[in-house]
Amino acid sequence: MGIPDDRLDDVVQDVFIVIGNTLGSFEGRAKLRTWIYSITFRVAQEHHRKRAREQRADPGGSEGVEAPSPEQHLERVEAASLLQSLLAELDDDQRLVFSMAELDGVSPQDIARQLSVSVNTVYSRLRLARRKLERAIERTRARVARQDGRRPDRMRVGR
Repeated sequence: MGIPDDRLDDVVQDVFIVIGNTLGSFEGRAKLRTWIYSITFRVAQEHHRKRAREQRADPGGSEGVEAPSPEQHLERVEAASLLQSLLAELDDDQRLVFSMAELDGVSPQDIARQLSVSVNTVYSRLRLARRKLERAIERTRARVARQDGRRPDRMRVGR
């Protein structure tokens, strides 16, 4: 999940702390493995946000890396926020498979093995997740177009 080796132990410990604190509230709506993966995913995301805050607080720590402009930073923040809200519309299993495949680059065969499901189940969840996300993107385009007074079919996805 993109965690640097020097911080991996801390992130794994954070995952176990969250699991230990929330295991009593596990309702069994998803497989235990899926639930643990979603916790791991959220802890990794929080680590990335924390590291980004640290780098913004100490911009001299990243020698040779050009900092994004304020406009670029705002676009990234808005894109990340939009992605989070779109992913929140998926059910847990679809979000997990989509995140593993599209964000982490895990192969469908490896996802199936890790989640103890068939490869066809992985493909089905991925297809459904993509379809739901495409619909959500279209709704977002239409809403933005109405706000801006433009036609949705004339809008671009990125900037």
